Amino acid sequence: MKIAIISDTHDNLENLKKALGKIKKERVNIILHCGDVASKETLNFLFQNFKGRVYLVLGNMDKDYGLDKENLEGFSQLEFSSDIKEIEIENKKIAFCHRPEIAQSLAKSQKYDYVFYGHTHKPWMENIGQTKLINPGNVAGLFYRPSFAVCDLKTGKIELKIL
Repeated sequence: MKIAIISDTHDNLENLKKALGKIKKERVNIILHCGDVASKETLNFLFQNFKGRVYLVLGNMDKDYGLDKENLEGFSQLEFSSDIKEIEIENKKIAFCHRPEIAQSLAKSQKYDYVFYGHTHKPWMENIGQTKLINPGNVAGLFYRPSFAVCDLKTGKIELKIL
């Protein structure tokens, strides 16, 4: 099974549309979003154009734009957390968050196969012990080229996708 990891959309609907097109071609039906969607309108766009499951953690911009529990409850395919989300998919333990310092701590715990994070906008991957620590970059294209990642949980292969 493949999952897509995106982060730091920052209301860039044009790039989000491109990312969702590539995600569809990869036959991915689970997206992990590492925060900074920015507005509810962007979430509406996401769910109008993606029918799979979305797991989301809130980033600093989401909080600035007022995304919180009250205005996220209407999305049936969304599961979210304020800071850290832990899930298990195909016997792989996954944690994701927005902030890199929290991600580092999660990876050092060695409780997870994968830890994903955002905030820096810079694609990054490293191994900390048995844990893969990954930043998929940013969909918005701020400071770095727009990107996201696709992780094949069966093979362990992780691909950075440039928009």
